[in-house]
Amino acid sequence: MTDPDLPIPDYDQVSLGDLRHRIRALDLQQLTAVLTHEAGHAARVPVLEVLEARQRELEAGAQPSPGNPANAPRVAGAQGGSPVQESTAAQGTSPLRHGVAQQTPSRGKP
Repeated sequence: MTDPDLPIPDYDQVSLGDLRHRIRALDLQQLTAVLTHEAGHAARVPVLEVLEARQRELEAGAQPSPGNPANAPRVAGAQGGSPVQESTAAQGTSPLRHGVAQQTPSRGKP
């Protein structure tokens, strides 16, 4: 199952805090799909714990909350890649000796 097939848009970029709220709207079948995806890909222990806890709640009779995770705001930076370019990167400098400023007189000079 690929990321677009999951019931939570941009799933792989969603923080754990946001995920706790977004999974409240999922039914057991949707949650199982997310759990299977997580277990087969990143397998992040805190995420698996949250998903498994919600799965137990649903199996015990809890109902999904109203709302649709697809309506949640998009995750910033979800397109991937870095906006940093070599032309905009910081200029390389030599590190400070022992972290004291005046002990490296040629710092920043080529």
